[in-house]
Amino acid sequence: MEFFEQMNHWHWLTLGLLLLAGELLGTAGYFLWIGLSAVVVGILYAIIPLSWQLQWVSFAVFSLFATWLWWRYQHKKDETSDAKRVLNQKDKQLIGQTSRLEEDIIAGSCRIVLGDTTWSAKSFQNIPKGTLVHVVSVDGIILTIEPIKK
Repeated sequence: MEFFEQMNHWHWLTLGLLLLAGELLGTAGYFLWIGLSAVVVGILYAIIPLSWQLQWVSFAVFSLFATWLWWRYQHKKDETSDAKRVLNQKDKQLIGQTSRLEEDIIAGSCRIVLGDTTWSAKSFQNIPKGTLVHVVSVDGIILTIEPIKK
């Protein structure tokens, strides 16, 4: 308890700078917001006298709040990035793929060979055997196909 009562703003600033220096070693953001929170508590304590309990509560609140804000920002950024990504998303990779039909297709549900796999597909028009088609959209595991116009 005596250690906590003797803490001054320099201790908080030092702790914050040590955490920020630790962040430079590659902790992937874990120490960034905690370090900045310690610096904020140090600056706040230099201006306003705070009890040691209030210092630690402030540190915890600032750390949690800053981390939560960063998580929200990063989560939205990741969702936007994931929507544009096609790597490891087979459905998005299929859009634009072409195949030559092995049988006549009557408008509605059918199956097509694409690559080395057969897929459930649907077409809004009749398409004769041997026509080159391409995938225009994917809904779950059902491909929507259209003939390629020459």
